[in-house]
Amino acid sequence: MRQLRADLHLHTCLSPCGELEMVPSAIVKEAKRIGLDVIGVCDHNSAENVAAVVRAGAREDLPVIAGMEITSREEVHVLGLFGDEGQVMRLQDLVYENLAGENDPEVFGHQVVVDEFDNVLRLTDKLLIGATSLSLEETVQAIHDSGGLAIAAHIDRERFGLIGQLGLIPAGLPLDAVEVSPRSPVGDWDNLPVVSFSDAHFLDDIGKSSTCFVLEEGTFEEIAKALRSEDGRAIMKL
Repeated sequence: MRQLRADLHLHTCLSPCGELEMVPSAIVKEAKRIGLDVIGVCDHNSAENVAAVVRAGAREDLPVIAGMEITSREEVHVLGLFGDEGQVMRLQDLVYENLAGENDPEVFGHQVVVDEFDNVLRLTDKLLIGATSLSLEETVQAIHDSGGLAIAAHIDRERFGLIGQLGLIPAGLPLDAVEVSPRSPVGDWDNLPVVSFSDAHFLDDIGKSSTCFVLEEGTFEEIAKALRSEDGRAIMKL
């Protein structure tokens, strides 16, 4: 077993609030520079840049977990983490079907799809900053149906955090973990596993918060076991 440091909530230049500097090669270079062992890509309501970052990471021997940060109808942010790009892209189809509106780049920022070498492929015109019509329960279920892990994002925040939006964790909501913001008290969240990631939208924010896992290797399957405290895998105390 090894202790691996992971920041699994990074945005790219696809997220309307993400800086244009957040391109695959730059993200991977910065993650390597600061000593991260695993990263995850979770853009707002889209996974169109996941494959590019996965491939850029593979060039530098840095594992990249496929993900998405989905906004539920209640404006709760939920991270979905997946074992492969196909799973998250299938979920993206559902999210896009339930996401209304068109982006105004002058108001919300450009939503740039790039390849693994940072070349611009296109702009996405979906209103990624918006909320889907999926309820919180439907969002979590959709993540699980696609083979993913559902983590309540920055649960301690007033805006877009589960507690801030709803005031509580709904009874029976099958979350796999909760994420707390950088520098926030860990607390006890209904006995759910607690992780902390950076939610980076700028290169300088990558790794500002991370979680150390005890794993055999930096894979989705190993992280899933750590969240369940299975086979010696674990989350180090935050």
